[in-house]
Amino acid sequence: MMSFLTNQIPINPSLIKPPLSFPFYTKHSSGATSSLRPKMSSSSSPSSLAAALPENRIVVQGGGNAGNALTCAARLGLNPRLISKVADDAQGRGILEELKADGVDTSFFIVTPEGNSPFTYIIVDNETKTRTCIHTPGYPPLIPEELSKDKLDSALNGSRLAYFDVRLHETALVIAKEATRRNIPILIDAEKKRDGLDELLSFATYVVWTEASSVPKGLLSMLLKLSNVTFVIVTLGEEGCIMLERSVSEAQDLEVMDIDEVLESLKQRAPYHSSTPSSISSSVMKLRADGLGTLSGRLHVGTAEKIPPSELVDTTGAGDAFIGAVLFGVCTNMSPEKMLPFAAQVAACSCRALGARTGLPHLSDPRLVPFLD
Repeated sequence: MMSFLTNQIPINPSLIKPPLSFPFYTKHSSGATSSLRPKMSSSSSPSSLAAALPENRIVVQGGGNAGNALTCAARLGLNPRLISKVADDAQGRGILEELKADGVDTSFFIVTPEGNSPFTYIIVDNETKTRTCIHTPGYPPLIPEELSKDKLDSALNGSRLAYFDVRLHETALVIAKEATRRNIPILIDAEKKRDGLDELLSFATYVVWTEASSVPKGLLSMLLKLSNVTFVIVTLGEEGCIMLERSVSEAQDLEVMDIDEVLESLKQRAPYHSSTPSSISSSVMKLRADGLGTLSGRLHVGTAEKIPPSELVDTTGAGDAFIGAVLFGVCTNMSPEKMLPFAAQVAACSCRALGARTGLPHLSDPRLVPFLD
């Protein structure tokens, strides 16, 4: 699935390309509020029903990295456009209806009369705060030949940013090449090592990473390898995030510092004790690591909101909410110092409701106001 955004707020038009797959999913959670209750089979044993079902609920809603991130961006005031493919089935119709209701432009979708739309059953355990996903991919998948030049041109017109989650990578590469030709920046969600990730990263302007094996050396290695990348962020859940930003300055008199030492210094000064998200940044310096090299830039550490256990409902989609807020921050020219706490707050809001979208805030939400001043 692919998508584009244009701003409703008085900034430049913006575009975001979401991922190439968009699962519609069901959430099953203990003790959560919902309008649907699972039906019990007459063959079920009374003991199992008493233990499992009376306090269970089912919520059906759209999901997937792209759909979640763009729903978040739309609620924050951007105009997302989404390119993807669904079948003409109940799930597909539900996907389109929900996206439209949140202000996402679905006119670029391809609807096929055969096959099936993607669907994921997500089991959320309210006690352990864990989830299990059972995914059925969409079929047949979107292929480059289905995306006409006119449709791609129309989707890209007036766009400021393209966003990919590296699904359906063959089609994504076609769009990334055209976006690059038009000088449209690209944000890559490097959530997992997927087919086509390395190729798409070669077109990236911004990267958000959720499975970094070595922080911050992994961030430094990425920026040294990918000369077009302006910043890379790694999200760390309740521990916040770390961002490495490339500097345009190549002044020779910059201080040279080991990147691990800089990170440790920032962590010692970061207000982790505060319940409100914040950030702390280094000055521009030459950051180095043995065996990697040196880069002129700044390191930023962002903290996360400390959510009371009684308010923590479901972390599904928290990373997508963070990315949706980053998309908004890029399109509205937020500084890293402002963008990282804002994105953390948006993600925290999403964790207070069941499902990836129920808790996504609008820009007018009082909880966001302090981060927009």
